[in-house]
Amino acid sequence: MAERWREARVCGAAAGLGMAAYAIAAGLRGEWPPGATQTAVPFHAHLWDMVRGDSPGDLLFNWNSGYGAPFLADFFAYLMNPFSWPTVLLPRDQGQLAVFLVALSSIGLGTGLMTYALGRLHPGPRWLRALAALGYGLCAWVPTVGGTAPMWLWGLVSLPLLVVAGDWCLHERRWLSGTLCVALAWWGNLYTAAMATITAGLVLAVRLLAVRRPFKTLVRVAGRAVTMATAGMLLAAPVLFVAVRAAQEAQPESPVQPLGPSGLGGHLAQLLPGTHGGPPVPDVSIGLFGLLLVAGLPFNRRVRARERIVWCGLLVLVVLSFVWTPTVLVWHGLAIPAGGPYRVAFVLSGLLVLAGWVSLSHRPDTVTLLGGAAVVLVVAAVAAGRHSVRASTWVLLVAGGAVLLAALWTLEHRHTDRRAGAAATAVLGCAVLGGAVWSSYAALGTPATGTASGASVRAGYAAMRQAADWPRARTDPGPHAFTPNDPLLLDGQGGGYSSGYLPTVTALLLHDLGAGWTAGGRQTASVTDPVGQALFGVHTHLADGPPPDGFTVVRAPAPPLVTVLPPGSAVDTTSVWSRQESLLGGQVYDVPVPVPAAGPAPTAHGSSGWSVPATPEGTGGTAFTAVCTPGGTAYFHGVWFNGTVSGLGTTYRSDGVQPTTAVPVHLLGPVPADGVVRVVLHADTVTQVPARPIGCLRPGALDAALTRLTATGATRVTAGGHGLTAVLPAGSTGTALLSVPATTGWTCSAGGGPYAAPRSVLGMVGVPLGRGADRVVCSFRPPGLTEGETFALASAAVTALTAVFGRLRHRPTRTPRRVRRAAAEREWREEWRPPGGTWGL
Repeated sequence: MAERWREARVCGAAAGLGMAAYAIAAGLRGEWPPGATQTAVPFHAHLWDMVRGDSPGDLLFNWNSGYGAPFLADFFAYLMNPFSWPTVLLPRDQGQLAVFLVALSSIGLGTGLMTYALGRLHPGPRWLRALAALGYGLCAWVPTVGGTAPMWLWGLVSLPLLVVAGDWCLHERRWLSGTLCVALAWWGNLYTAAMATITAGLVLAVRLLAVRRPFKTLVRVAGRAVTMATAGMLLAAPVLFVAVRAAQEAQPESPVQPLGPSGLGGHLAQLLPGTHGGPPVPDVSIGLFGLLLVAGLPFNRRVRARERIVWCGLLVLVVLSFVWTPTVLVWHGLAIPAGGPYRVAFVLSGLLVLAGWVSLSHRPDTVTLLGGAAVVLVVAAVAAGRHSVRASTWVLLVAGGAVLLAALWTLEHRHTDRRAGAAATAVLGCAVLGGAVWSSYAALGTPATGTASGASVRAGYAAMRQAADWPRARTDPGPHAFTPNDPLLLDGQGGGYSSGYLPTVTALLLHDLGAGWTAGGRQTASVTDPVGQALFGVHTHLADGPPPDGFTVVRAPAPPLVTVLPPGSAVDTTSVWSRQESLLGGQVYDVPVPVPAAGPAPTAHGSSGWSVPATPEGTGGTAFTAVCTPGGTAYFHGVWFNGTVSGLGTTYRSDGVQPTTAVPVHLLGPVPADGVVRVVLHADTVTQVPARPIGCLRPGALDAALTRLTATGATRVTAGGHGLTAVLPAGSTGTALLSVPATTGWTCSAGGGPYAAPRSVLGMVGVPLGRGADRVVCSFRPPGLTEGETFALASAAVTALTAVFGRLRHRPTRTPRRVRRAAAEREWREEWRPPGGTWGL
């Protein structure tokens, strides 16, 4: 019991040091956590609403975002870090603090678990293990990548957890506990769990190869590890099945260029402490202490040659896998992530710490220390001159290196002197902690600019709550934007959504109806024109406005969320205007064919649109004219146009980039008395606009359409959780049109008939009413959930039976637990006893 208490105390101290160092660095920088405001804070605000019962949706469906989107896969991806759940105890407007606490807790637990894992890898002084683990808990990946997406920080916990599970496999014990550890890792975050599982498997392979073992033992341990990992992953089958199906239905990522050459110096620079900036390369720095240790491993003669070879070989192979595109694809689930091709860097940092501990646990001698220092100097020389290497890096290398080498030398030559050892350990602790704070401070970067103030966000939330009329109509936080996920942040029901699992159906529906998107469609925005807003039942939205809040509240009449298209309604997809009219059930636009009028002549491509030549600002732009009904309202839809658009007294910047950034429909102004609409385009580069980019809303046409839709549409709508019920006028025929994207998973019943998958009407949910119906009932269930639950229950049953039968089978010959533990400890210590001695253990 005393031994366990001492182990728990040192692991807790390591966790506290890691948390303190990160908190100090973030406090000094004034950025905690960096970049998380855009995604993590809105998702945690939504979690707060769900737990408190204030959200219209549930775990299965999100009524707030994308005008209705599946949510379970996003919940697994963004909110399954167990530290996210207690944050609901904080006030809702303390989202940044909540996310910071998630990051802080994950760092602490990951550091503490790595301290324990190092002890299972090799015995050694506890406090030195804590200092070595600090390099992992605050590796450069944490502030630069993990801090921006706290759900990924569960990977920081998963890696040492799975390394410990691998240790149990090596000693052929605790199969059930190891299985539960695997399940916990995969439930917490699927993305990083896959990376951590691969890495833990590599660590186990290294440990098997580092010491000669009988072939039967190798097979037995490998089989135990495979069955443990398989059973644990199947326990997390709901996550796996739902995520895989959601990924298949999701909008694909933007095309990513192959990894650019950063050069040897660029990659080596990331090993040095305090480096930041420069081209994208893996953030793998574990601090100068860890770097000196791992650099000295090849020279440490107290470590068996076989063990040194396999560890160094593993590090080389993993490093090479980070710069070769096919293996980078494997690490990231066969898709290089846009904007972050090195999200897996934390596993290399973990391997560096583990390898460094192998050297430190064998009491590195003077040759080892000098060899490690020489390697670090070579790395620094090759990396010198890189943009990421700052003056502070050299200060840490020179001053910090001298202190660390002196302390390590003292530990080697005075290791039998308790006072000298304690003093050297204290010096090491101060140096390592100070270096971790400085490196984290540098990696955090400068605070983001242009973010919305807390007061304006609270004002937007209050405006949404005051105007809420769900489910009779939607309150849309767009087109004004605080974050890409304003509907979650402000508890509205808008089109904005940024998610890796955003369905293709949702992205294409909003794109086809004239809404903008970025990130190749993985981040959508709300519709901005009155017809599009009417199609989604938006009666209140936030538009850009003056300070102090930066927005104004705009209200407009809206039809119910469920309308009825009459039988035989035609579908026209020739333009954004015709698609809107098809869903509206009537014509409201003049859609003239534009005529080139002046400037460089555009090239017509038929229905594909026009190619507009480059005409920078200050030169004569390409002009189009069109004729509309006087008194109407003209709109322009450039989609991918990149340049400046001018017409009817309006000038605005269009930043379209095909296929990553689409520009929404934009208001030009009222059509003049002569009916001529003239638009001038100044294109930055040769770009394309649709064949009919100009649409003119006829006077009074939308009001008439809304009156008809209200009269024939649902008289009452009940929506919440993952279902919707609409009461229609008696005998309604045609197609009930739900203003919800037709994502896979919906089943609907009309007039009390059988449930069936609805049909898609240009991407919206359409329910045929047959000969007549007065009610429509729809329910959503995420694809893959049923299969996942089935496999998880089966795996749980098999796992439980295996554990029970295993316990019963060994009960008659079972030796006392105290004796077994003592024998296992003796075997473990004898197995790793190096030829040159250890720290006296």
